[in-house]
Amino acid sequence: MNTSLNTGLNASLNTTLDDNPNGAILLGMDTCGATGTVALARVIAGELTLLGATELAGSALSAGLMPAIFRLLEGSALGVAALAGVVVVAGPGSFTGIRTGLATAKGLCEARELPLIAVSRLAVLASEAGMPCAALDAYRGQLFLGMEARDGWREQLATAGDFSVTEASLRLPGAVAVCEESVAQLLETVVDGVVIERVPQPGAEQALRFALRRWMAGELDDVAALDGHYLRGADARLMAQQRAGA
Repeated sequence: MNTSLNTGLNASLNTTLDDNPNGAILLGMDTCGATGTVALARVIAGELTLLGATELAGSALSAGLMPAIFRLLEGSALGVAALAGVVVVAGPGSFTGIRTGLATAKGLCEARELPLIAVSRLAVLASEAGMPCAALDAYRGQLFLGMEARDGWREQLATAGDFSVTEASLRLPGAVAVCEESVAQLLETVVDGVVIERVPQPGAEQALRFALRRWMAGELDDVAALDGHYLRGADARLMAQQRAGA
């Protein structure tokens, strides 16, 4: 992260918390799944209070995300000026959904000079389940897999063949959190003795909860440098090509 930018945003964050006796207002958005979610919450004394949340069909994200944000704010008698920061799920998941969410979050933060925190959908899912590992459907017979490792949290794109019984096969650290039955069935088929923890699909509310510790610690992301967390190489290359041609 850019140190000078982080320092400036930390100062902005501290000012926001100190000057607003009613607590900082955070906006969360997750557009990585089949549906998109937006949530609004207030931080008071290190605790998160949900003010409202809404869900959008995946097909309506591009045109409906900003109107949904405005409706959510209006429902709490707030305007964009009341926001103290934004939390966005940066992937992995739908390529188009990631782009839509990031573009909206970065646009809001750049225009209003707001702090931004980006989180991984896999990490949010694992946190919600209290598990050391999480998996999401990447389709094409593949999984997005995130797990705790000796060197910290790591994520990768995995196929059924990666779990084959060989010396170099992929090992899962204990139980795996899943929110899609297709993922549970695949893991139960290719991994012997796997413990599956089925949990509801995470969304913007869960992302806000996951990001709260970072918000309180002032651990923010560089808005300008932030990119999508695609995991799938072809998606990342396509994004790079689109930027080069812009």
